[in-house]
Amino acid sequence: MNRLLTVGVVVAVQAALVVVGVAPQISARATGETHTFRVEAVDPIDPFRGAYVTLGYPDLRHDLSTDGGGGQGSMDDGESGALYIVLTEEDGHSVATDYLRERPDSGTYLACDDTMWQIRCGIESWFLPQDEAAEMERVLRDGAVAEVRIDSRGNAALIDVRAE
Repeated sequence: MNRLLTVGVVVAVQAALVVVGVAPQISARATGETHTFRVEAVDPIDPFRGAYVTLGYPDLRHDLSTDGGGGQGSMDDGESGALYIVLTEEDGHSVATDYLRERPDSGTYLACDDTMWQIRCGIESWFLPQDEAAEMERVLRDGAVAEVRIDSRGNAALIDVRAE
């Protein structure tokens, strides 16, 4: 009986960890509002990783760099961790208007992180079937938008990438 209880506890803990790990994505997909962002291919289809594209968001980039890392630039404020990108709509697409270390009280924003060397918001990677890879490269080269759902806590989920 003791062994059965141990296995049950281990399974319950693992299930809880999975739920905690995907909760922000599920929340954004289920309750978020749809926003579009201009995107560009930072790293086209990687032959070693399959149909995986790293996307750049020029209207979210903090330092206006084009370093090819796929992030939103870097803060260079001597701090790291939670970061919030305040958004507004411009010409039908969402664009960054401010970068804050404290969660905004209202408005639309992305909850991001810059613990590593770049700002990451969880919407930088797009996976697709291998047979659609070449077409996606063309779409990204000719100008594309990303459809992203953002919930009230700034959690974001990348829903689609399509021609503009």
